[in-house]
Amino acid sequence: MEWRLRRRSIVLSVVAAGAAHVLVVNAGSSSVKLAVVDADDRVLGDAELDAPDGAMDLDELRAALASLGEPGVVGHRFVHGGARREAVVIDEAVLDELRGLTELAPLHQPRSLAAFESVASVLPGVPAVACFDTAFHATLLPGAATYALPREWRERFGIRRYGFHGLSHAWVARRVPELLGADPARLRLVSCHLGAGASLCAIAGGRSLDTTMGFTPLEGLVMATRSGSVDPGLLMWLLEPDRLVPRELSDGLEHRSGLLGLTGSADMREVLERADGGEPEAALALEVYVHRLRAEIAAMAAALGGIDALAFTGGIGERSAAVRERAAAGLSFLGVAVDEARNGEAAADADISSAQASVRTLVIAAHED
Repeated sequence: MEWRLRRRSIVLSVVAAGAAHVLVVNAGSSSVKLAVVDADDRVLGDAELDAPDGAMDLDELRAALASLGEPGVVGHRFVHGGARREAVVIDEAVLDELRGLTELAPLHQPRSLAAFESVASVLPGVPAVACFDTAFHATLLPGAATYALPREWRERFGIRRYGFHGLSHAWVARRVPELLGADPARLRLVSCHLGAGASLCAIAGGRSLDTTMGFTPLEGLVMATRSGSVDPGLLMWLLEPDRLVPRELSDGLEHRSGLLGLTGSADMREVLERADGGEPEAALALEVYVHRLRAEIAAMAAALGGIDALAFTGGIGERSAAVRERAAAGLSFLGVAVDEARNGEAAADADISSAQASVRTLVIAAHED
């Protein structure tokens, strides 16, 4: 909660100086999403431009901005902010710092930097602010943030568990108490951001206490093309002579693992369809995915000392009733149970809890804007 207020204070200070609207720039894997929001987080308009590497066609960008209206400030989503605990106005020093973090988020950081360059070339006089997915996790418990590695390594290389999807988890931390009419300070919440990338967050008092992603976005859950957590001893074995070289290993873990590695498809919809059709390979992939998901939800609940609410967000979390049902089916010991009809019909911001459940389960529309 403190992180969100600090972020908003930076943006609102610019708004107070005369900026009526904020343009939010979110660079994804194949496109850049643009949205104009006001100081109350209301989305006034949005657009999406094809941009596989984050760099947008400038004529298309100008046309999109003409329809959205010129903003007074631009907010850019960056996956990695290093040790930064809050949003920051972008200048050359900040840009150099963000470029230096590219190796920690090689899929995302270059695209966000390219999107920044595109927007800056079209809106050169408009101030820009970087908001970080890692910042929400600056409040991780020391036991959750620290790897059991030699002190000299941790200090020399700044090794810690950073966590990601912070902007999404921060919205869930705000939205769930609103929907439940609950006091955020007393709510123990597990947020499940399930999309092409996936992570969980243990939230208490509006603060992140634990999360599944770590030093990089590779740790934790099985994802579309990422492996999630793997025995480090296995990775060292794979790097022995006559097996794999580091670049092969990195590419395999990032781009050829997860659902894709298990089934040949990174699309959960296709995996579910094939599993329902009796294909053993897809059924195994779904079992692996759900097994890890259940285990990590339970781990997040343990970090909180109990759980009051469970929230699903992200592309899979919002749209896949089957994944939600399978996850909840193994969590009854925590008090989680979903209503079959509610779950099947759930739209944005819906309570899908069974009437007998002691834990409220919700579907939350992702709102990283």
